[in-house]
Amino acid sequence: MAWIERIDPGTHRRIKGLRLVTACGIASLLGTVPSILQGLQGGKSLAFLAGGFALWASVSEARIVRCESSRDLALLCGAGVLGAMLMIGLTPLVIGTGRPGAELILASGAFLVGYLKRYGVLGAGIGSQIYLGQLFAFGLGLTAADVRMVGVAGLIGAVGAIVPRLLSGPAEHPAVLLTTMPGDSQKNELPALFMGLQAAAAAVLIVALNDAIGLTESAWAITASTYVIASSAAGTIERVRRRIVGTMIGVPLGLLCLPVADRAPLVVWVAAGVAMIVYAMALPERYDVACAAFAFALIVTMAAAGDHSFRLLASRGWETVIGGVVGAVAAMLIVPRWTLRHGR
Repeated sequence: MAWIERIDPGTHRRIKGLRLVTACGIASLLGTVPSILQGLQGGKSLAFLAGGFALWASVSEARIVRCESSRDLALLCGAGVLGAMLMIGLTPLVIGTGRPGAELILASGAFLVGYLKRYGVLGAGIGSQIYLGQLFAFGLGLTAADVRMVGVAGLIGAVGAIVPRLLSGPAEHPAVLLTTMPGDSQKNELPALFMGLQAAAAAVLIVALNDAIGLTESAWAITASTYVIASSAAGTIERVRRRIVGTMIGVPLGLLCLPVADRAPLVVWVAAGVAMIVYAMALPERYDVACAAFAFALIVTMAAAGDHSFRLLASRGWETVIGGVVGAVAAMLIVPRWTLRHGR
């Protein structure tokens, strides 16, 4: 409790943690309503997709006034839908003989994660949601037949995210992520552009690496490389270190819970919810703790959902190391931030 009070003295982040878990739960439950699923192609993926949109929109949203928060949450869920649509539309163009595969499309989302930070917190959130929409569509293997389901998931995700925000009221005072670059968008254009190029280059390199040697889950490595990119090379290296340390703690803890996943799934889901609350509290300053909490939540929820492949679950660790290292290399080689001090 003393640690929690130091991290979150005003209880604001705990409330946000509860809100994002609640948003994910509401959207996921709405995605299982039979009247909504009736006649909907790809309905089996609806609950997961809607819950993902609501969860990560709630993570990215950072307003104090409820009406502004509701607007941003709707925009963020719409950005997730856009990302999924882009993956669905572009996949046929990159799949073929001698081509690396659909994960190459993730490079475009990775670029937007970095570049849209020039527009502050909302821009960073929209870029992140577009990438995550692509990631969800890639992981679920969505096709053109699932377009209507994706739109429904966006609407459900928006409802699931907005309702808890309206109820939480003025109790939240969100912390701004340190990787965003608020202020004059023109002044921040070049740094944000290079951040986007670094993230995209790292993603392309990981795709090439996957094509050459075969990674267990290349999308995890791409995600790690995308989210470690900061506004300076030194900041990126620090985020890489923290992400690797956190993941190497969270993954083993999650693997230790595998025997419980079948026997007591409710306990596992509760533990995942608590981990996401810790994630929300730690994210602004303690990126290592946040990464550990999320890695734990990811492993135990995948196990509770029926995926017991030890190799796949454990690969979260080494895929993060690969992605982090590639992201750090890209940050050091592709126009490092300190080269912009003179003559910008």
